[in-house]
Amino acid sequence: MAVLSAKHALDTAVEAARWAPSIHNTQPWAFSISREEISLRADTDRKLRVGDASGRELLIGCGAALFTMRTAMRCEGFEPEVRILPDPDRPSLLATLRPGVEVPPDESIKVLGRQIERRRTHRAGFADVQVPDALIERLARAAMEEGARLTPVRSPRAVKVIAALTQAAQGVQAQDQRFSLELIRWAQPPGSSRTDGVPAEGYPRQAMRTDPDFPQRDYSWQHDWGSQADQRAATSVGVVALLTTPGDGRQEWIDAGQALQHVLLYAAAYGVSAAFHTQALEMGLLREFLRCELCSGQYPQMIMRLGVTFDDKDSVRRPLSEVMA
Repeated sequence: MAVLSAKHALDTAVEAARWAPSIHNTQPWAFSISREEISLRADTDRKLRVGDASGRELLIGCGAALFTMRTAMRCEGFEPEVRILPDPDRPSLLATLRPGVEVPPDESIKVLGRQIERRRTHRAGFADVQVPDALIERLARAAMEEGARLTPVRSPRAVKVIAALTQAAQGVQAQDQRFSLELIRWAQPPGSSRTDGVPAEGYPRQAMRTDPDFPQRDYSWQHDWGSQADQRAATSVGVVALLTTPGDGRQEWIDAGQALQHVLLYAAAYGVSAAFHTQALEMGLLREFLRCELCSGQYPQMIMRLGVTFDDKDSVRRPLSEVMA
């Protein structure tokens, strides 16, 4: 029975990992199961060659998938044994995971597990509903447990600076045809049957401006795509937060992804969603300015806004047959 349970835990973990967040929903991961062990590999064919030349965002997405597998395995009653970057000669092998000792899941783990398929990325403003400070503090502790730091930006002036950096990066990228073509590669047209990328219903055709304005990715670039949902009642910025790490290597990028997913699942359990703004982090000079001026020397890995939305968008994920190597 224990062998059968371990096999079920492995299968459940991989099934759950498909629902992790990734830049433009590229889903840049591949899995294999051998000898009761899952191998997580980077699918470099799905890397953004222009916006993510270093692979930082790819590894953050894979780190989120790793935390999702850890959570799913714990929900199945096993403490996962994880090795990160186990083989320097195989750089695409990011982690291995196997069921360890049997441990009944506590309620906190079950809470996270129930959000794996429910969590959604938001791509517009938020409703004018305050996110409790106590929840933000708990999210910060969740990030810390994974080796990262989540810092809410409380100063209105600092929020304006981050919004301005996002606007600047968005403006520069919009003038670069390479960025635009790479972006629309992952933007689905209405009625698309694709199982990756961002569905047309998943972003607004024309997003309402927040104050200060945090521009969204222009997935409808030169197309009449996107949701026509009324966004007039959802223009709040929400809580702006920075996810940072003390270093900036492959290990830290994976740590950031695990921290990100821990934060997102916990927030989702309390009805809070996240909108991501990585434009400024894709431009070296702006990212370094942010690190020096607003991150106390820590490396910014994600800019996000946290808030409440009453939209319930669908998401798409590739079937297991496409992510199993």
